[in-house]
Formats: sequence, C-alpha cells, structure tokens
Amino acid sequence: MRVGTGYDVHPFREDGTLRLGGIDVADAPRLDGHSDGDALIHAIIDALLGAAGEGDIGQHFPAGDPATKDIDSRELLVRVVRLIVARGYGIHNVDATVIAERPRLGPHIGAMRDAIARCLGIPASSVNVKATTHERIGSLGSGQALAAIAVALLDEDVP
Repeated sequence: MRVGTGYDVHPFREDGTLRLGGIDVADAPRLDGHSDGDALIHAIIDALLGAAGEGDIGQHFPAGDPATKDIDSRELLVRVVRLIVARGYGIHNVDATVIAERPRLGPHIGAMRDAIARCLGIPASSVNVKATTHERIGSLGSGQALAAIAVALLDEDVP
C-alpha cells in the first residue's frame, strides 16, 4: 500500500460557472486557473501522483502549456490514472475535503463522488468527499478562494 496527499487552492473569478469534483455547480463563480480550475480534482491528482512517487500535477501538466489551457480536469485525472495503472498500481480509495465558505456543497457531494469514481475506475463507495468552512478566516473564510485536500491509497502490484 502507498499513501499520497494533495492540496490545491484557487481564487474565484467573477465570471463562468464553478466546476468542482468534475461537476458544474450552478449559481457559483468559476475558479481561476490554467485549466478549468477544479481544485478538488487537482488535489486528488497530486495525492495519486504522490502515492505513486510520480511528482506533482505541475510536472505532468505545467501551467502555461497551451495543450491544457481550459482543459476539463477530469481528462487530466484520467491521464494520471492511466499512468498509475501502467506503473502497476491500483487505486484503493480517495478521501478529500473541500474548504470553502461558498457555495454550500452538501447537495452536490454525491454527484462529485460519482464523477470522480468514474474517472478513477473505482466504485463511488471508495471515494469520499467532505466539505467544511474556514470559519471566516483569511481568503478562504472571506469567500475569495476555495481549497481542497486529498489523500489517496494505492495498492501495489495490481495485475
């Protein structure tokens, strides 16, 4: 078994629709980023890459690369899953927490789990997503940004 952690944070933009955990969340502004800004999927990618000893998201998908400008982060996640499987690892489970004052994410957690699980090729029961606030402290607490933390557990020597 191998464990990895990931973290990502993005500020909100004033335009667009929030993409988080692979789904669109209506009535919430988009996150600013080179790709679609999906901080939750980016944290999961870093957790998976870390568990596999494969660096981080910036090494595989550098900011500024025109090929990944505005790309759907689910595509990046699928590419990372392919890399991990090619290295002989299987994804056991992922646990993630989103830290944000806005929007309220409770109604969207199930859809996020399903979207992430589809990309990972594992059951939704092996993906956990939680949401919490930052108690109105700092840029996260003032609603200027959103952050995500993830942990991934990989099985070794999966056929």
